Amino acid sequence: MGVVSTAGFNAAAPKQDRSRATRQRLLQAAVACLAEHGWAGSTVSVVAERAGVSRGAAQHHFRTREDLFTAAVEYVAEERSTALRALFKEGAPDGAPDRRAVVAALVDLYTGPLFRAALHLWVAASNEDQLRGRVTELEAHVGRETHRIAVELLGADETRPGVRETVQGMLDMARGLGLANLLTDDTGRRDKVVAQWAALLDEALG
Repeated sequence: MGVVSTAGFNAAAPKQDRSRATRQRLLQAAVACLAEHGWAGSTVSVVAERAGVSRGAAQHHFRTREDLFTAAVEYVAEERSTALRALFKEGAPDGAPDRRAVVAALVDLYTGPLFRAALHLWVAASNEDQLRGRVTELEAHVGRETHRIAVELLGADETRPGVRETVQGMLDMARGLGLANLLTDDTGRRDKVVAQWAALLDEALG
C-alpha cells in the first residue's frame, strides 16, 4: 500500500488562514471607510488600499461593493455582540444584573464607528434600489440579535405583559442617543438618561 501524502493538506491550511485574515482586514477596513467617508467616498479600491490588498483580491472575496459593505457591517455587529456578552459573562455575585452597566454598554453600541457606518449604509439604501433589500434584511437581523442580548443581560421576563415593549423602548432610546452624539459630544446628558432608564427598568422588570 502506498503512502498517502499530506503535503497538500499542510499547504492548504496556511492558505485558508491567509484568506480568512485578508477577508477580516477587508471587512474592518470597509467599516472604517464607511464611518469616515460615507457611502459616496467608500469604494472597493479605497477599502482595498486601506486593507493593504489589491483590488483583485478584494473582489475575489466580495464580488460587488454591496456584498462588501453589508458583510462588513454584519461582521462588526457580530463582533460587538460577542464582546458585549463576554463583558457580562460572569454576572453579579447575587445573580442580579447590574442594569445600569447593561444599559450603558448597550448605549455604547450606538455611539461608536459601527453605528456611524451603519447609518451611512441606511442612508445609501434609501436611494439605492440594489442595496435597500439587503440592508433592510441586515438591520432586521442585527435588531433581533441586539434585542435577544438585551433581554438576556437585563434578566427580563418577556412573558410578562409590557416587558418586551419596555426593552425595545430602551433600545430605541439608545439609538436616539447615538444619533444625538453624531454632531456633538452628548456624554453628560447621556449618562443622566442611562441612569434614569436603569431605574425605570429595575421598576418595570423587577
